[in-house]
Amino acid sequence: MSRPLLLALGLCLFACKKEQPAPPAPAAAPAPVEVKGRRVDITASAAGFAPKEVTVQKGEATTLVFTRTTDDTCATEVVFPEIKLEKKLPLKQPVAVEVPVGEARTLAFQCGMGMYKSKVVIQ
Repeated sequence: MSRPLLLALGLCLFACKKEQPAPPAPAAAPAPVEVKGRRVDITASAAGFAPKEVTVQKGEATTLVFTRTTDDTCATEVVFPEIKLEKKLPLKQPVAVEVPVGEARTLAFQCGMGMYKSKVVIQ
């Protein structure tokens, strides 16, 4: 085969080669959260918060770690009306909330619209 023909064939093969799609980027690991004392994981899903109730001991340092698992929910934030605390819940990112455990009481929390409600019972 002549040199020009080989060169043309090589250029054609190079130019006609299909691009392979880039592999998907690995999912970013959730950012670590600082937890003081006992950790209680709470999921915000299309069904609301789970678990619906958490019981902790008075004086026992406790951190609730909320993780929203879907966009199909209004629970894009968590609100503790009694202590005037609101935290955004970014999708699949843990969000830590320290529970004030100085006195026995029931501390309610809910989504921003008040449709999903749960509570922390401090005994």
